[in-house]
Amino acid sequence: MTIIHYITTAIGYLRLITLSDVIDIAILSYLIYKGINILQRSNAAKVVKALLLIFVVMWVSYQFNLNAINFVLRKAVELGLLALVIIFQPEIRRFLERIGSNDIYRVFRSNGPASDLETAIDETVEAYGEMSKNKVGALMVFERDNDLTNVISSGTSFSSSVTSELLKNLFFPKAPLHDGAVVVRGGKIVAAGCMLPMSERMNLSKELGMRHRAGLGITERSDAVVAIVSEETGAISVMVNGNLRRHLSPETLGRVLRNELLPREDAGADKGHKRAWRFRQGGGGEP
Repeated sequence: MTIIHYITTAIGYLRLITLSDVIDIAILSYLIYKGINILQRSNAAKVVKALLLIFVVMWVSYQFNLNAINFVLRKAVELGLLALVIIFQPEIRRFLERIGSNDIYRVFRSNGPASDLETAIDETVEAYGEMSKNKVGALMVFERDNDLTNVISSGTSFSSSVTSELLKNLFFPKAPLHDGAVVVRGGKIVAAGCMLPMSERMNLSKELGMRHRAGLGITERSDAVVAIVSEETGAISVMVNGNLRRHLSPETLGRVLRNELLPREDAGADKGHKRAWRFRQGGGGEP
C-alpha cells in the first residue's frame, strides 16, 4: 500500500506541472550543466571539491554532536566565502564584462571543431620545421580542458587562424611579441606575447633556457600542451603534464600534437601511432 501511495502522490504532483515549469527546469539544468563544465576547465574545480568536503564534514559533525568542530568549520566557511570572492575576482570581472559586451556566448564556449585543430597542427609543424632550421626561438601553448584566461590576459589579444607565416612573423627575433608565448584555443590564436609561470624545479638541466622553464611551468599547473623551438640549438621540444620530450623532428611533433589534442577517433587514424606517448624530462629524440 505504501508503494501505491507514493505512486499516486507522484502522479498528483506531475499533474500540477505546467509548460512554464518544464521550461524553467530545463533552463536551470542547462545553466548548472554548463557551470560544471566551466569549473572542470579551470582550477576552480579543486576549490569547489574542497568546499564540498568541508560541507560533508560539517554535516557529519552536526549529526554526531561534534560541536567544537562544527563551530570552527562554520566560521571557516563564512570567511572562506569572502576569500573566494577575492581569489576569483578576475574571473568574476571577466564574466561581467562578457555579459556587458553582449559576448555571453563565450562564457559557455566549447572547443573549436577538430578541423581547426588539424589545420593549426599542420601549420605549426610547417612553421616549426623552418624555425628549427634557422634557430628561431618559439613557444606555443595549446589550451585543453583547463582554462588559461589568466595567461591569455597577460599578452596581446588575437583572433586569428593559425598559419605558418603568421607564426614565423610573431616569433621573428626583432618582432615585439617574439619573447612571449602564443596561446591557441580551439584551433585559433587568441593571444601572443603571453607571460607563463616558471617551473620551480631545481633539478632541471642547465641546457634548458627560460622558454623551457616557462613551458614546464604552465604544464605543471594545467593540462596544456606546449611546443618549443630552442633559440640556441634549434631543437624542437614538447611538454605535457610537466614532462619534457626533446629533439623531435617536425614529423614527430605533428604526431605528438595530434595524439594529445585531437579526439581519439581522429588522432587514431594512423593506427601505427595509437599508443600513448611517454614523456620524460630531458628525453631523447624519436620515440
